[in-house]
Amino acid sequence: MDWMTTPEGWIALLTLTVLEIVLGIDNIVFISILAGKLAPEERGRARRIGLILAMLMRIVLLLSITWVMRLTAPLFAVVGQEISGRDLILIVGGLFLLAKSTHEIHEKLEGEEGHASAGVAASFASVIVQIMLLDVVFSLDSVITAVGMAEDVAVMIVAVVAAVAVMFVSSGPIAVFVERHPTVKMLALSFLLLIGVSLVAEGFDQHIPKGYIYFAMGFSVFVEMINLRVRAKAHPVHLHQAYSE
Repeated sequence: MDWMTTPEGWIALLTLTVLEIVLGIDNIVFISILAGKLAPEERGRARRIGLILAMLMRIVLLLSITWVMRLTAPLFAVVGQEISGRDLILIVGGLFLLAKSTHEIHEKLEGEEGHASAGVAASFASVIVQIMLLDVVFSLDSVITAVGMAEDVAVMIVAVVAAVAVMFVSSGPIAVFVERHPTVKMLALSFLLLIGVSLVAEGFDQHIPKGYIYFAMGFSVFVEMINLRVRAKAHPVHLHQAYSE
């Protein structure tokens, strides 16, 4: 628990937890919508199971990825650059974040409303299976983001558990806030682009100090807070939801 004695450890924990919460709103939305296909008495149980599965999936993926990150022996070389198992995870993970965030931005702005939730059968088993499959997809970007932002696996796990706990208790108000201020969601997705670039650079042994990334994110959030204050009465853009009623 050495991270608890350093300011950077606490900054990483706070930043990562907030980012996990904002990015996890989509997770909450699709769980709620898929659970809404069930009978009223089963919806609460399906939502709780979905959130617990999301948290467990993230922790398992974190532990497996951080284990692979220890594989530092070179596997092959690309144009004179030796690539180890760790480098491969960082490069592939960074490219995944770049592709996923770009796709998400397109889906939110130009995607078809509700196209993904139309084909889910309304039985408890099918809804839980669908939630599990989607948790894998949503967990991947969450876990890779954690790897890109924090050095210590304990920080990553604490941030994931804290984010899920906050969403468990107050997912409604957070979802309403993000719905009212869609630029917050776009900003979080743009942070994924930044983290993706830093992971690819790290995979090619070009280290970008985390402090620069935290500063860029913090400054962007500061500017956005001013924007929200100045344009409080403006009508927000409606983001398209793949999962909707």
